[in-house]
Amino acid sequence: MQQITAPELKAWLDDPARPKPMLLDVREPWEFDVCRLPGAQAMAMRSVPARYAELQREPGREIVVICHHGARSYQVAMFLEQQGFAHLYNLYGGVAAWSQQVDPTMPTY
Repeated sequence: MQQITAPELKAWLDDPARPKPMLLDVREPWEFDVCRLPGAQAMAMRSVPARYAELQREPGREIVVICHHGARSYQVAMFLEQQGFAHLYNLYGGVAAWSQQVDPTMPTY
């Protein structure tokens, strides 16, 4: 697993030559309702052990795991790594960093 900053993720998403990663948001549904990165897929942390097989539908696709500040997403990325996922990134600082460093119009909580 690698760490990726909000500006690095923004550059990746804006790069037309690079395949887009899956954005896996592991926050609670109410948090996802407040704010989210465009295109993010919600899968609350507590549901990941029962649902991670859904992520295997696109083997080899890079996955960026996202939460509020980066701690829950780090734990989920470590879990996924233990399940055999190889192309994982943790969004360092989470959506809080995204709102501070990339999109100041994003709602915060």
